[in-house]
Amino acid sequence: MSTDKPSRNEDEYFAREEAERLAKLRAKGRAEQTAAERKLHFMKCPKDGADLHTEVFHGVHIDRCPECQGIWLDGEEVALLMKEDNPGVLGRVMGDLWSTLRKGRGKS
Repeated sequence: MSTDKPSRNEDEYFAREEAERLAKLRAKGRAEQTAAERKLHFMKCPKDGADLHTEVFHGVHIDRCPECQGIWLDGEEVALLMKEDNPGVLGRVMGDLWSTLRKGRGKS
């Protein structure tokens, strides 16, 4: 067994290995934290925190809050509602909203 001091290359190697190990652990911790936070917020009303319930409206699944009666739509749900043949007031409002959102993202 050698009592010689480790070479500079060995020190650098082990320092690099330790830094990579710590980076992986930190990334795993951030991913786990993000997943836990998402789980806490999943299907919760952004206004009052109540559990959202999925309902079918004109064949489209929407998320509705039983407390504040808020309706929450994903982008594809808005697009499906816009395909109605007789849009009525809701369809016109949603159409205007959809157009505004698309313009805001640089889409026409």
